[in-house]
Amino acid sequence: MSTVMIIEDDDSVRNSLARALIDLGHRTIQAGNGRIALDILREERIDAILLDLRMPEMDGLEILRRLRADRIDAPPIAILTGYATSANTIEAMRLGAFDHLTKPIGRDDLESLISRMLHSRAIGDGATTESSGQSDQDFVGPSSAVRAVEKTIGLVADSDVTVMITGETGSGKELVARAIHRHGRRGSGPFIAVNCAAIPAELLESELFGHARGAFTGAVAERSGAFRDADQGTLFLDEVGDMESVMQAKILRALQERVVTPVGGRSVSVDVRVLAATNRDLTAAVQAGRFREDLFYRLNVVPIHLAPLRERLADIVPLAEHFLQGVTDPPKQLTAEAAARLMAYPWPGNVRELKNAIERAAVLCRSDALAVSDFDFLTAASAPTATPPDWARSDLPRAITQLEIYMITRALQETAGNRAEAARRLGIRRQQLYSKVQKYGIDLRRRSADVVSSNSDELL
Repeated sequence: MSTVMIIEDDDSVRNSLARALIDLGHRTIQAGNGRIALDILREERIDAILLDLRMPEMDGLEILRRLRADRIDAPPIAILTGYATSANTIEAMRLGAFDHLTKPIGRDDLESLISRMLHSRAIGDGATTESSGQSDQDFVGPSSAVRAVEKTIGLVADSDVTVMITGETGSGKELVARAIHRHGRRGSGPFIAVNCAAIPAELLESELFGHARGAFTGAVAERSGAFRDADQGTLFLDEVGDMESVMQAKILRALQERVVTPVGGRSVSVDVRVLAATNRDLTAAVQAGRFREDLFYRLNVVPIHLAPLRERLADIVPLAEHFLQGVTDPPKQLTAEAAARLMAYPWPGNVRELKNAIERAAVLCRSDALAVSDFDFLTAASAPTATPPDWARSDLPRAITQLEIYMITRALQETAGNRAEAARRLGIRRQQLYSKVQKYGIDLRRRSADVVSSNSDELL
């Protein structure tokens, strides 16, 4: 029988988790705060820990730091929080958390989590790493795609492995690279970004590796180059898929030997971590002979893919409201119709286009709230131009509620009632889907189109 510790200051939540774990055949030890938990961990053998993030005196992240500082051999630890942000997700994973989950957690998900944690304990994978204490917010949005990226950033931040970040233009690839650098052990060092597509091929070598004075016409002074500028820090090679084959070979040598040769100069050793990004399909480019296979594998050690905004519907309104905060004082609000327009638009330019659209609308709008007419400029050929449905004319909370009902109903119908698959398609956890189905009283016999046409009072 395994022993699971629950560190949670809320008695009802702690007791509920304990009952579920006992039903699953586990022994539980409960701690109402971090100091009690640390005392117990010095005396007892614990196989897994469920740790609340927000607690008085000592929060979950501080407990992880104490475990590291006190050199306590901690078991796998899962952070549970009702207030997940990119910063606390990344920090938890950096500090050695096994996973970072949002409350409430259902029985099936709890069983799966404990099973994975115990397996990890069995093979000795419970080490922690040290944190820089960074608390800046890096990403906005509750979608599972964003959460997965945040967790990967936390896992790779302290290592020197090369990361390949892929995604469409405007999806935030440099934001990911900067988060990896800032949260890692090289965070106090320089971060140098080079757009390989924006620099002419004949100048890219000098830009990356530097040149000696007099190496070529116009070289009136020595140039250190991006690799040496990023020494002890991080070099971000953006749009690396646009690099010509000759330069690909030189980049490969620099990555393999950690040595760069300035144009007309002598070789110099560098200590730099390299992150790369592209909006191209490098696998296809390798097959077509346009990109070196050995360089691809050298760069693609850990891949991180950013889904386009049109596939992250849950992130659109939170992102829009976030961008509104920095445009006017006081910040303007979104009407329900405006939010519906934003969620209906396909966003070919992704998050960058959304940010520009919000800033444009907020500056030109003469009222305190952005109406649907303030986004008339979004009616591009690729975007739907239909009149917003009646439910979008209500206030924002009601409109979002009815949109949730519509999307959940459609997903359940398309999956023949398979809630696990429906949750996957919606980008939410299965327990969240269960809760919403019960909350809204969703009837699977109704067509999703009927739900959209229903009035607000029927659905709330």
